[in-house]
Amino acid sequence: MDAVEAAQSGHPGTPMALAPAGYVLWSRFLRHSPSHPAWHDRDRFVLSCGHASMLLYSLLYLSGYDLPLEEIKAFRQWGSRTPGHPERGHTPGVETTTGPLGQGLANAVGMAIAERFLAEHFNRSGHRVVNHRVWAIASDGDLMEGVSSEAASLAGHLRLGKLNVIYDDNHITIDGDTALTFSEDVQRRFEAYGWHVVRVGDGNDLRGIAAALEAARAETGRPTLLILRTYIADPAPTKRNSAEAHGAPLGADEVRRTKEIMDWPAEPPFSVPEDALAHWRSALDRGAALESEWQDRWKAYAADHPDLAADFPRWMSGELPEGWDRGLPALTHADGPLATRQASGLALQALAAAMPNLVGGSADLGGSTGTTLKQGGSFGPMSSGRQFHWGVREHGMAAILNGIAAHGGLRPFGSTFLVFSDYLKPAIRLSAIMRLPVIYIGTHDSIGLGEDGPTHQPVEHLAMLRAIPNLVVLRPADAPETIEAWRVAVARRDGPAVLVLSRQKLPVIERPPLGSAEGVRRGAYTLLDAPGGVPQAILIATGSELHLALAAARLLQADRVRVRVVSMPSWELFAAQPEAYRNEVLPPAVRTRLGVEAASPFGWLRWTTDDGGMLAMEGFGASASGERLFEEFKFTPERAAEMVRQLLARRHAPGRGEG
Repeated sequence: MDAVEAAQSGHPGTPMALAPAGYVLWSRFLRHSPSHPAWHDRDRFVLSCGHASMLLYSLLYLSGYDLPLEEIKAFRQWGSRTPGHPERGHTPGVETTTGPLGQGLANAVGMAIAERFLAEHFNRSGHRVVNHRVWAIASDGDLMEGVSSEAASLAGHLRLGKLNVIYDDNHITIDGDTALTFSEDVQRRFEAYGWHVVRVGDGNDLRGIAAALEAARAETGRPTLLILRTYIADPAPTKRNSAEAHGAPLGADEVRRTKEIMDWPAEPPFSVPEDALAHWRSALDRGAALESEWQDRWKAYAADHPDLAADFPRWMSGELPEGWDRGLPALTHADGPLATRQASGLALQALAAAMPNLVGGSADLGGSTGTTLKQGGSFGPMSSGRQFHWGVREHGMAAILNGIAAHGGLRPFGSTFLVFSDYLKPAIRLSAIMRLPVIYIGTHDSIGLGEDGPTHQPVEHLAMLRAIPNLVVLRPADAPETIEAWRVAVARRDGPAVLVLSRQKLPVIERPPLGSAEGVRRGAYTLLDAPGGVPQAILIATGSELHLALAAARLLQADRVRVRVVSMPSWELFAAQPEAYRNEVLPPAVRTRLGVEAASPFGWLRWTTDDGGMLAMEGFGASASGERLFEEFKFTPERAAEMVRQLLARRHAPGRGEG
C-alpha cells in the first residue's frame, strides 16, 4: 500500500490479497537462495500478473535479495530497480519480464519444459543435479488471454509435473466484476487440459494454502492449478472486492484505515518490524544450506560423470561448443537451386549435430519450414527429446520459447510461416526486451509463395519486425547467405533473431571475391560493382529479389549505366556497422538508389534516400503461381531497370544536381 501510495501509481489490491499465499510459498516451499539468485537448481517463480509487481518486490526485499528498502520506496520511479512491471535482468530474483497478461504463464511452461529436458539429459542414477520446480501466480486476466489457453493445453498434454500455478480467483478486472465477461468453469477447463486441480476457498487460510501447495508438490504426473479465492485489497474497509483497488492508489485515508484494521502503525510508512524482518531473512540461511547441499551433490556427480559435469555449466552459461559451425555445408551451384527454407534445413541439421542443446520445432509445419530434427527424438508426454511439436499454437510457442531461454541451458528455436508472425509478435517483443537468444524461423516470405493467396502472403510483416528494437531480422537471398544467416543467429547471445526464408527455389548467386556471402554478418555488402568507377546508381535488395536486382543491373550495364548491386539481408546488422563501412557500401554522394523487396516499402527511405525509389508491394497479394504474381505485380528486371533510368533522368533534369 505504501509503495503505490508514494508513487501515486500502481496496483495495490492484488498484492494485498495475495500476500498470504506469497508468504506461505516463499517461506515454506520455494527452494531459492537470495544471496545467489542465479543458482542453477533453484526453483523458478513467475508472477504472470506482472501488474502485481509490488508483491514480488516485497517478497524479494523481505527474503534478503539485493533489493533494499530504498528501492521499494522508489517504486515506479526513474532509475529504480522496482519498475511498474517486473523486468528480467533489471531486478535481482526476477526470472522473466511480465506485464502482457498470459505471457508469464506460458513462460512458466517453457521453464518446466527446460527443467525436464535438462534433468533427463544430465541426471544419472544416484545423482540428481537438476531437480527443481516452477511456481507461478496467474490472474483472471491471464486466464482470459488466449496465449494461456495454448500454453496450458500443451502443458497438460506434456504432463509437466514440476509446474505449479496459483490462480488468483479474485473476480475483478479493471472494468469490474469478471461476471461481465468470464463465466467458464476454470476447474473443469484445466481438468480437461489434463491438469491436477485443487481449491482453497479463503485466500487468508494459511494452513489450507500450505496443504494445497503440498498436494501440488506431491503430484508428479500432471501440472497443478491451485484455484485460490481471494478478495482484492483485503482488508481495506471500502475498496475491498472493488475494481477501484485494481489499478490505482487506495488513497491516504483508506491506507490509514486499513492499517488500523490490521493493528499496524499508520506512521511511518514502509514500517517493517525487526522480528518480522528477521523471520523473513531466515530465507538467507535456508537458501545457503540448500545451495551447499547441492554443491556437495555436484562434487560427487562431477567425480562420477566428468564429461557431463563439464557440459552442464557451459550449457547454462550459453557458451557455444568449440567448432560449432564447422559442419555447416558450403553450398554451391552444384547443389542446384534451393529454396532458402531448404538451405536452412540443411544448416539446422548440421548445427544440431554440433549443439546437443539446440531444441525446437514448428507450429505444425515442420515439413514446410524444414525444421524437423533428424536426431534426438521428440519431446512428448513420456519423452524428453529435442524435437518439439507445438501444434497449431504460434502464440503459445513463441512465449514458451522465451521461458525455455530464460530458464537457461537450452538454445530454442521455433518456426511457422512468416505471415503468422502476427501471432508471434508479442512474445518476440518480449524476447527483445529480455535480450533472450531465441531463434524464430519464418518461411514462405513473400508473394513468391504463390497459390495460397493474400491471407498467407506477408507484405507488412518485415516492416513490423524491423520496427522492434534489439531484434535482428535476416532475409537471405540464396543458400550461401542462408548458411551465413544461421551463423549470425546462433552466435547472437544478447537478443533474438528472425530468419526470413523463401518457399520458392532460388539459384546460387555467382559471387566474385568482393561479394562473399560472409558479408551477411555485416548486414549488407556490395555484390556487384559498377565497372569504370563510382556508380551512378545503386540497387539494394533482399531475399529472392536480389536475383531480380542483379538481372536489372545487367540490363543497365548494357546501356552503359554504372550501377552497383547491394545485398542487404539485415538492416539491423548494417546499421550497427561503423560509419566508414556503411559509407563504403552506400556512398552518400550516390543519391540515386532503388530498393527492391516484395513487401511494404515502409522504412526503406532510410536506405533509398530522398528520391524514395522503391520497387515494392503497395497492397496485398493474390492467388496464383509465384512466377505469375511477380509478373503481375511488375517485379521484373525490366521494370527495375526502367525505374533506375527514371530516377537518373530526374537527377539530371534542369535544376537537379548530379549523383
